[in-house]
Amino acid sequence: MSEPTGARARLLDAALACIDRWGLAKTSLEDIANEAGLSRATVYRYFPGGRDQVISETITWEVGHFFARLGEEVADLPDIAAKLERGLVFGHQAIVEHRLLQQVLSTEPEEFLEELSETTPLVHAVVCAYLADLLRHERLRTGIDVDTAADYLARLFFSYLGSQGHWDLTNPDEAKRLVATQFLPGIVV
Repeated sequence: MSEPTGARARLLDAALACIDRWGLAKTSLEDIANEAGLSRATVYRYFPGGRDQVISETITWEVGHFFARLGEEVADLPDIAAKLERGLVFGHQAIVEHRLLQQVLSTEPEEFLEELSETTPLVHAVVCAYLADLLRHERLRTGIDVDTAADYLARLFFSYLGSQGHWDLTNPDEAKRLVATQFLPGIVV
């Protein structure tokens, strides 16, 4: 995914600023255009679907940033276990520290989750492909295929990022134990 530039990037940044200021539901196309210093016509040139498209693409853009940072964080780690462990700790912390996300989740969870649902299938597919590539280098248990294992790991990863349960994902040792006991035992020999 290439990073947007020029007016498109200004509009995405402006949408984030407006959501921060007024929330998802109250952010209008006019607010975004004004914040970016551009006309409504320019917004429609880049986002023919209007406000809904700007909001949707802004959330997709921000989710993309999150996963790019996550990917950089785990890139140099030696194996799938280490990548999952560090990914859980880093991802959990990034979510907790994302002020705008926490604000929207506390004030407009339904609107945000509805918007996020548009991005989820794409993110899931990308994460599954990444995990499948890592799993090709592992000894899998008999009867486990790479794509099914990748799907399972992706779903677990997303689930724990969203709700850590009784696991303390601020503690790398806890994340290591979680991966060793819940993520990999049924998949990797």
